[in-house]
Amino acid sequence: MVDIAKEADREGSKQIGSLRRLLPFFRPHLGMVVAALAALVLTACVSLVLPLAVRRVVDGFDTGEAQLLDSYFAAALIIAGLLALGTGLRYYLVTRLGERVVADIRKAVFGRMIRMSPNFYDGIMTGEVLSRITTDTTLLLSVIGSSVSVALRNVLLFSGGLGLMLWTAPKLSGLVLLIVPAVIVPIIVLGRRLRKLSRENQDWIAESSGRASEWLLSAQTVQAYTFEGEASGRFDDVTERSFDSAKSRIRTRAIMTVIVILLTFIGIVGVLWMGARDVRADVMSIGELIQFLIYAIMVAGSVAALSEVWGELQRAAGATERLVELLDVQDAVNDPLAPTSRPAGEAVAFENVSFRYPTRPETLALDGVTLAVAPGETVALVGPSGAGKSTVIQLLQRFYDPTEGRITLGGVDLRDMERAAFRAQMALVPQDPVIFAASARDNIRFGNPDATDAEVESAARSAAAHDFLTALPQGYDTYVGERGVMLSGGQKQRIAIARAILRDAPVLLLDEATSALDAESEKAVQDAVARLAKGRTTIIVAHRLATVKQADRIIVMEDGRIAAQGTHDQLVAEGGLYARLARLQFTDGLAAE
Repeated sequence: MVDIAKEADREGSKQIGSLRRLLPFFRPHLGMVVAALAALVLTACVSLVLPLAVRRVVDGFDTGEAQLLDSYFAAALIIAGLLALGTGLRYYLVTRLGERVVADIRKAVFGRMIRMSPNFYDGIMTGEVLSRITTDTTLLLSVIGSSVSVALRNVLLFSGGLGLMLWTAPKLSGLVLLIVPAVIVPIIVLGRRLRKLSRENQDWIAESSGRASEWLLSAQTVQAYTFEGEASGRFDDVTERSFDSAKSRIRTRAIMTVIVILLTFIGIVGVLWMGARDVRADVMSIGELIQFLIYAIMVAGSVAALSEVWGELQRAAGATERLVELLDVQDAVNDPLAPTSRPAGEAVAFENVSFRYPTRPETLALDGVTLAVAPGETVALVGPSGAGKSTVIQLLQRFYDPTEGRITLGGVDLRDMERAAFRAQMALVPQDPVIFAASARDNIRFGNPDATDAEVESAARSAAAHDFLTALPQGYDTYVGERGVMLSGGQKQRIAIARAILRDAPVLLLDEATSALDAESEKAVQDAVARLAKGRTTIIVAHRLATVKQADRIIVMEDGRIAAQGTHDQLVAEGGLYARLARLQFTDGLAAE
């Protein structure tokens, strides 16, 4: 898999034109775009008319006609009113458009990321993805809601002001045009470097966010191993690299701004000196000079503003590339173009399945596994750590695809079905239960969003969770904190089991579902699982053999292969790995008691 976080592997556009990738997000809001552009053109046109009114007012003092002078002042007020109204309208439309488009981008990126297989997240930190969804889209919001509008307005002011300058005073305008190349060259040269530095800065910010997310989510482990100083040092190092990158970007932009503004205003002063000489020679009136000067300041201000906005657009181009990478990245696991609608039954079969994790391609996690689980049968997978038991569950959920062989549900290859279609037929209790930052009731209802409160509580009773839930401060409605920090490991696991019970799916997958339970709760949950498994195809992964003694069939796994299979009594009688594990767990356990 390509590591999208590495600059060397990026093939995105190196120019500002990469912002074109945002156009699909603007198309649904074309009416708002047109209205915003109309308001922008209105304000630009009114701004260009204003110097004409000023000229009339200044030259009107020489006419001696009070009524004519009054009309000039009235016209200036009307123009100012139109400018204020147009500016307010432009701000409202552009800002609203920016918020809408960025919200759509965030939804599109998150919708894409939430569907990516674990294979994708093996190659990128979650914090990196979150940084792109938050930091990069926030930057885009600033650019779309402000910078783009400012850029377009200044382009209009520059082109319109330049034309009116030529009409007002061709000779002075010619002198101004001599300065333009000197201003544009540093914008182009330094702008390219600015874009590269902006992209580098955003990458370091994302790296910093990723590290912070990882360590904060593991704060207890970090503190238990007194790793706080080392973690802080590493985070400080990444943050300083981000700061150094930002300093280079800021320095480049500051240099560009100084050069542009200095050259621009040197030209204005020179042109103003020439204009003053023409006024003294009666070649032009004071009003014409002021009109020309205002247009010259507009043009100069537009160039200076465009140099500022150019830097923002460069940063936005980098942010756009980073977001587009997430939208364009190819997942290793995809739904077929013409999927089978749903499984034809509940039978599960592994046919000569071999698998290597993408991050460990040199190791076979499963090696030629062939296994058939009949509808309604309860099969347990046991064996030492790393034998491939949990890998079976992950492949059955199609979080990964087999390297060789195929896996079927109801006789249909998982790769021929939509993932949502066959996953809807399964209820999973993972080894590390995920508890959301919500109420206990909402966590259980995650298994079936349409379930009633009575059904939620029934599932909790079956999972031996009802008693501790009712003892919480607000009962089932108690907020359990981020990742369920207010609950013990066993309580989290019972909520996860209740969630699976509530899902009421025909295929039940239990991956070490009782590993964190005390003996009494484990017995209650075992009874609940036994009741739940009746009539369902059930696959149980367990280290504790007491959990699986009553299974219809026990599969012993070792080094990614099936070493033996049978009932508990058969496997004990055969000797081998299972008998040794049983002796360690049951005989030694009784001796210890």
